[in-house]
Amino acid sequence: MWLIMAVLSAFFAGITSILAKCGVRETDSDVATALRTTVVLIFSWLIVFIVGSFKTISEIPLKSLIFLILSGAATGASWIFYFKALSAGDVNKVVPIDKSSTVISVLLAIIFFNETGNLAVKLTATALLAAGIYLMVEKKQSSGEKQGVRWKLYALLSALFAAMTSFLAKIGITDVESNLGTAIRTVVVLVMAWLIVFMKGKHTQLKRINKKELAFISFSGIATGASWLCYYYAIQKGIVSVVVPIDKLSIIVTVIFSYLVFKEKLSKKAFAGLLLMVCGTLAMAVWS
Repeated sequence: MWLIMAVLSAFFAGITSILAKCGVRETDSDVATALRTTVVLIFSWLIVFIVGSFKTISEIPLKSLIFLILSGAATGASWIFYFKALSAGDVNKVVPIDKSSTVISVLLAIIFFNETGNLAVKLTATALLAAGIYLMVEKKQSSGEKQGVRWKLYALLSALFAAMTSFLAKIGITDVESNLGTAIRTVVVLVMAWLIVFMKGKHTQLKRINKKELAFISFSGIATGASWLCYYYAIQKGIVSVVVPIDKLSIIVTVIFSYLVFKEKLSKKAFAGLLLMVCGTLAMAVWS
C-alpha cells in the first residue's frame, strides 16, 4: 500500500507544478503560496476529521510535535522559493533542480535512518539521478524566461529545504497518524506564508488577483494536499530512500503537461537526463 501511495503522491505532485505555473503568470509568488497553502490546510484538516484522527492530537509526543513544526517550517521555505523559481524560469528547468532534493534525502536516510539495504544499488541509483538532473538543467536561456540566474538560486534553495522536510518529517511522524501530522505541518506553513505576505505589504494585491489564476492556485492547493497525504502515509509506513525517489517521478507528469500546456520542449540532452532520472528512480524502487 505504501508503494501505491508513493506513486499517487508523484502523480498529484506532477499536476501541482503545472497548475502552480498557471497561477503565477501575473499573481505575485508569495501571495500565490499563501493562497495555495490555505486550500491545502482546509483539505488536510477535512481529511483529519473524516478519518477521525483528530481525537489523537492530545497523545502526540512533544518530540514528534517539535519535529513536525520544524518540518512544516522547512516546507514553507521550500514552497516560497519554489514559487519564486516558477515565476521566473521555465517549468522544465526549475523542476529538475528542485528534484535534486532526492539525492540529499537518500543520503540523509542512509546516514541517519540506517537504510543501508542494497547500499550499492541506492548509491548507483542516486548517482544516476544526480547525472540526470545535471543534464536536464539547460544552460541556454529560453526566450520566455526572465534574465538572470535568480530562478536557479531559488530552485536550489527549494531543493535544500525540501530535503530537510523529508528528514524532519520522518522523525516527527513516527508516532503520529499520518493525516494528522500532515495537517499540523500545514498550519506552520500557512503561518509562514501569510506572515511573509503581510510583512512585504503584498496583502493589498489580494483584491486584484485574476479569477482564472485564483482557480489554478486553488486546484494546485488541492493537488498538493492529495500529494502530501499520500506521501506522508508512504513515508510513515515505507522506506524513505525508496519513497522519496518514487515521489520524484512526478517530473514525468510535469514534463508531459509542460509540453501540452506551455509548449516547453526538451532538448536531446535534457531528454537523456530525464531517462537517467527515471532509471535511477526505478532501480531504487525495485531493488532496494
